[in-house]
Amino acid sequence: MSGEKKLRDNVFIAVKKWYKKKLSMIKFIHGQSFVNYAGRVYDEKELINLVDASLDFWLTSGRYAQEFENKLEKFLKIKYCLLTNSGSSANLLAISALTSPLLKDKQLKPGDEVITTACGFPTTLNPILQNNLVPVFVDVQLGTYNIQAEEIEKAISKKTKAIFVPHTLGNPVNIDKILQIIKKYNLWFIEDNCDALGAKYKKKYTGTFGHISTCSFYPAHHITMGEGGAVLTNDLLLKRIILSFRDWGRDCWCRPGQDNTCRRRFNQQFGNLPFGYDHKYVYSHIGYNLKVTDMQAAVGVAQIDKLPGFIKDRRKNFSCIFNFLGEYKKYFILPKATENSLPSWFGFPILVKPKAPFTRSDIVNYLEKNRIATRMLFGGNLTKQPAYRNIKYRIFGELNNTDLVMNNLFWIGVYPGITAEKIKYISEIFVTFISKFGCY
Repeated sequence: MSGEKKLRDNVFIAVKKWYKKKLSMIKFIHGQSFVNYAGRVYDEKELINLVDASLDFWLTSGRYAQEFENKLEKFLKIKYCLLTNSGSSANLLAISALTSPLLKDKQLKPGDEVITTACGFPTTLNPILQNNLVPVFVDVQLGTYNIQAEEIEKAISKKTKAIFVPHTLGNPVNIDKILQIIKKYNLWFIEDNCDALGAKYKKKYTGTFGHISTCSFYPAHHITMGEGGAVLTNDLLLKRIILSFRDWGRDCWCRPGQDNTCRRRFNQQFGNLPFGYDHKYVYSHIGYNLKVTDMQAAVGVAQIDKLPGFIKDRRKNFSCIFNFLGEYKKYFILPKATENSLPSWFGFPILVKPKAPFTRSDIVNYLEKNRIATRMLFGGNLTKQPAYRNIKYRIFGELNNTDLVMNNLFWIGVYPGITAEKIKYISEIFVTFISKFGCY
């Protein structure tokens, strides 16, 4: 054993001891401990990987990033995974890639329309606007809270070039219907899979149906790197374009620290540059630097091995909550899985019916008072948010369900850190609250 390896192993032993000491101090106390809506679930493996990467002191993307990309490709059965620094950046890269002139007549141009939903997270919408495209909003279904797929075709105009939709809270959209429309009108399909890693539609993972899809590894999501995301595709040209936009807009596709992967580094002509100009400094797009660090990826490498268990725990927690809330369907609209799907639930959405004897504010305030975290369905109706007062957009029909979600819906967590003991506590608090209104 080399001296360096022995030193590293000693550090790892100390890290493992530190984690076990920390874990032994964590206890859940009813009414005092906080029940988070989401959070990091990890053990000494993530910490050891993180320390290992830091000792390398490579800092930018490196061996752990490549290992994670390979593991996620294998898990999802998709050809290309490109890591980036967040799910929001992944969405930006996905839409920006489609503006590349390399796509010729399929290139998205300013003024082109992208069909999406106003009911969701802003960074599904933002890249559309940031690329001078026009969002077209279609209402959502109650229960699934996904875009009304049967209405999409009616919303298409001559300017429509793409459909970009999330699988809301881990529940897949009606992919069959969307793929029919994509094929009929020759459109791009981008899946926002940030809340749905591990969900399946007809036994195939979401994130593998679109021309491009995205993932997020923020601490609230199915696995975490702290900050982190990924862009997925099966198309080699799109992979090259996404890589370019992620890495400053450069034409070169060498990994950090590598040179001359194309074996023509000083032997090509680009634009009006002198012949043989260094390919590492040729720029074919107006891009960004959105790479992930190897320390982040190191955490992800340990997390992805736990992903199947995390998905199983999320489904189990969802079922437990559904079972005890099923007694109160007269007051709540409870979530339902999309037909032909097996969700990987991000949260448990609860819509308070307008005629219930209590409001969303009543129950949310009671839950929060009793240290049970709640969340709205992100931005509600994004067209009502102050940031979007003056944007250019089009609404197909009405957004009545989106408004109902904005006013009446909240969600609670199902993440693996919610134990059976915490589920029991959540159910007791719900029963106590509802009984205050004489409801049984």
